[in-house]
Amino acid sequence: MVAVLRGHGTATVSDALDLIGVNGGLPGLRRLSGAAAVAGPAFTVRFETVEPGTPAPAADYIDDVPAGAVLVLANAGRTHCTVWGDILSEVALRRGVAGTVIDGLCRDLGDIQALDYPLWSLGSYMKSGKNRVRMIAAQRPVTVCGTVVAPGDVVCADAAGAVVVPAAAAERVAAEADRIAVMEAAVRADAAKGMPLREARRRHGYNRAALSSADADGR
Repeated sequence: MVAVLRGHGTATVSDALDLIGVNGGLPGLRRLSGAAAVAGPAFTVRFETVEPGTPAPAADYIDDVPAGAVLVLANAGRTHCTVWGDILSEVALRRGVAGTVIDGLCRDLGDIQALDYPLWSLGSYMKSGKNRVRMIAAQRPVTVCGTVVAPGDVVCADAAGAVVVPAAAAERVAAEADRIAVMEAAVRADAAKGMPLREARRRHGYNRAALSSADADGR
């Protein structure tokens, strides 16, 4: 399912999620580094702020992240400090981590871009998270940009942003994404031959793509 979802891209995956009534979008996140689309099971980490003067060392979780996973860092959209940087990116690359999405900020952006490490974030800043935030949970459900992400949910991200597919719905979403992709390819092909777009859309049920496959088969 991961390979199928990665191949379709976030727009088609988002359309497929709409068909089952799941939002899944992570609004506000944008790709800051890396050129490839990624998809993989979520490895979640949650942070909280600490009182000024409270020691809070750097979070140690990267050695537990399996190859192919997408790190999901829930820092509640905080902009006064960061939770990701160049050292973590270097280790993640060596471990085969697929990428990182952050509900918050990163630092060392130039060095991360030089590594070509796949990263989605609200932005970048230089202030360390040490003694400002601390990790309070790993591999627990988290809320990222208003969307709940559980460990093992499939995170898909590309130039358009990031979206999350609940693990229990991954097979259905992949099937719907396949159906949408076939339909859109047919619309494009007819339009390229000179058919008016409105006719190509009507012919291939473009607007029925908002229906489930079972509903579409009945119409």
